[in-house]
Amino acid sequence: MTHERATAGVNLAAIGRNVERAKARAGPEVAICAVVKGDGYGHGAAPVASAALAAGATRLAVSTAAEAADLRRAGIVAPILVMGPLSEAELELAVASRAEVVAWHRELVEQLTRRDAGTGTTGVHLHVDVGMGNVGLRDVGQARALASEITAKSGVTVAGVMTQLPDAGDPDDPSLEDRLRRFSELAGALREIEPGLIAHAENSPVLIRSPRARFDMVRVGDLLYGFDPFGADPAPHHLEPALTLTSRVASIRRLRPGDTAGYGGRFAAETATRIAVVPVGYGDGLRRCTRGAHVLVGGRRRAVVGAVAMDSLMVDLGDDGSARIGDPVVLIGRQGAERITAEELAGTMGAVNAELTCGLTARVRRVYHRDGERSA
Repeated sequence: MTHERATAGVNLAAIGRNVERAKARAGPEVAICAVVKGDGYGHGAAPVASAALAAGATRLAVSTAAEAADLRRAGIVAPILVMGPLSEAELELAVASRAEVVAWHRELVEQLTRRDAGTGTTGVHLHVDVGMGNVGLRDVGQARALASEITAKSGVTVAGVMTQLPDAGDPDDPSLEDRLRRFSELAGALREIEPGLIAHAENSPVLIRSPRARFDMVRVGDLLYGFDPFGADPAPHHLEPALTLTSRVASIRRLRPGDTAGYGGRFAAETATRIAVVPVGYGDGLRRCTRGAHVLVGGRRRAVVGAVAMDSLMVDLGDDGSARIGDPVVLIGRQGAERITAEELAGTMGAVNAELTCGLTARVRRVYHRDGERSA
């Protein structure tokens, strides 16, 4: 793949093994919902969804109705939950895509009941707020009133109750237990109206912190892709990163002491050195300004120097003359005994792991494989 200017390799076998790890942690009775919003965190929603479902996930979650429609067009038949807020037009698309939706206000329920007849029953997951502060029903009375209104209408049913945990990504968050307890109370009150609803609050960081899930379903995002939900290193959590990002050495130039390179002359050689140009830049999803970033060339860590351009970045090879034009460059992944994680590269850009991969643009070609064997 060294002929490509920039390639994101996605190991679908790793996606499957991460689902199996999630199932082992959650417990046999807990459903796994694979979160594939943002085009599968930049990995590709449909291939990731298929791999996750094959490994034992039973549901999918997205943010928009269009994402649900895209999965249906790709042949995905599993239940899909659209978690984001929807306009009436988007709601129509979600219903036409046979997706479940999230509600926390009466207007959406009224819009559902006004839709064309014959589209079947739409499942609604009530969103309750236990501290996120953006959307959601705030107390038991509100939740019970909306649930009762839904059950009184035809063509719509209460399928679940959910929440978002605002500080789950903080491993030392002292409020987690209180928030989960409040959610459990709200879910219990709603089960008096709809006994069969699915309760789900836990996500990847909570699942890593807790040996067993407490509710009916876990929404797995970071863990699915092998990201560390706490932004450090996935290895201690036995997670397997699914994505590698590679490029190649396009040019090598010798610099004398005092020579500058890149926009604004931000890099000035202190000693004689060799600079490699790598054809990947912020037009591919990186950031113009990175601090302390490295890539792997020839199995060694090499510093990224100067300002990242739209189409390229520069790497200081030092006095090592072994690098050649065409050599592979690893921005995320392993080369020899060395590795660079998405968490590390994102940190040099002032970003987080999923922010980096979601930002990879369309000109970074995705190549799907299973442990090195190309996938159709």
